[in-house]
Amino acid sequence: MIDIKELYIVNYCHLNCKPLRNIMRLPEKQAFEKAGELVRKNPETNAFYRFADFENYYPRRLKADSIIYRLFNELGGKPKEKHPLSFALQDSRYLDNWFGNGIITRIPLKDIPDEYISFTYGDSSTMIEKTGNVKLITKQMLLNDILSFDGTIEEYLREAEKNYCYIEVQLWNDDVINAYIE
Repeated sequence: MIDIKELYIVNYCHLNCKPLRNIMRLPEKQAFEKAGELVRKNPETNAFYRFADFENYYPRRLKADSIIYRLFNELGGKPKEKHPLSFALQDSRYLDNWFGNGIITRIPLKDIPDEYISFTYGDSSTMIEKTGNVKLITKQMLLNDILSFDGTIEEYLREAEKNYCYIEVQLWNDDVINAYIE
């Protein structure tokens, strides 16, 4: 049984990429070049299908990042980055497969200050596209949801997975990950 202090966040990365990066942090021209390169070199990889249509993906991702940045600030967050690094809460077979069973980085949730991390149920960009909105929550709000759930942490995570595939994690301060970068 998982103890709340044992929760961690997971970053999935394809083998042909460097972990703990975000293409949206590149200047626009470089982002388009990198997206094209990844698609050409990895035509069968699910993770890069979004880059095959980067002209549509790029503005959607910009919009989503802007919305979640604003919401995180409104909730008292202190983002140091405009575009967060993306993780999942605990392990996700779905994302591991989507990234070709590549590089996995796990960081204990307890090691991340509350003001640098936020969460959404499901992919933030997809939720915004489908509904026009997204429910962004803080670390404390997530822990309160878990503790008020009538069941174990494992059951809570399974329920979230049934409804949303995974809980997305946005990390807004790269200083937190320095110990995990090779």
